[in-house]
Amino acid sequence: MRIAAFLAVGAALLALQANVFRLVDELHLGFAIVIWLLSVAVDVVQAFRPVHVTPDQARPLSTLRVDWSLPATVLLGYALLTRLTQGHPQRPIPSLVLPLILFMGVHEYSLARGAAVSFVLGYATDVLGIAPVGLYTFTYVASFMVARAAGVRLAAQTVWMQVLLALAFALLQSTMVLVLLAIFGRDAWVPRSLYPLALPHAIGTAAVAPLIFRISQAVHTATTTSPRADVGRGAPS
Repeated sequence: MRIAAFLAVGAALLALQANVFRLVDELHLGFAIVIWLLSVAVDVVQAFRPVHVTPDQARPLSTLRVDWSLPATVLLGYALLTRLTQGHPQRPIPSLVLPLILFMGVHEYSLARGAAVSFVLGYATDVLGIAPVGLYTFTYVASFMVARAAGVRLAAQTVWMQVLLALAFALLQSTMVLVLLAIFGRDAWVPRSLYPLALPHAIGTAAVAPLIFRISQAVHTATTTSPRADVGRGAPS
């Protein structure tokens, strides 16, 4: 059930990812400011939302997360840069699927399950995009394997470590893509034309990482079998 849930979420993120460029291309400065203000308001409201705890638990301190305001800040920065330069800077198009794969890796999902989800989502990315079939299939599976081997589960619990983790792996994935295209690609100009996109892509991916990690955590929690329920099912009748 958990694999099916992650595949469903990954498919939805992939469909959204395929249309992010439309929002970025049609983004006006005024609209970007409105999005940023609303995002900051949502994060502030969530920070001070009442938390229900049992009498024997200590009330946790309210912390301000940047799940919505961080990607909105990147959008606002892009809109400001476009207005100031009167040009067309490289778009910060994020990979919405990569943080999902990193979540499975740092939470040490089994190799079979994590690699299977990464393979399916990578293959879907190859089919829906213009990349050669097998390019993102390989890089997504490789990213999962490296994230799992790194064993940074505790470090990825904080928002800023999630941002840094996604930034590092987005740059790593972009490097792998460029190297593979340089070695196996038919046109030598393709890697040279794509490498300026690596940093904006990594920044965009890092900005959305906390939000994708929270969604992934919700899926992980919803598909976790309660130990008490397991004991109840295993108890003799």
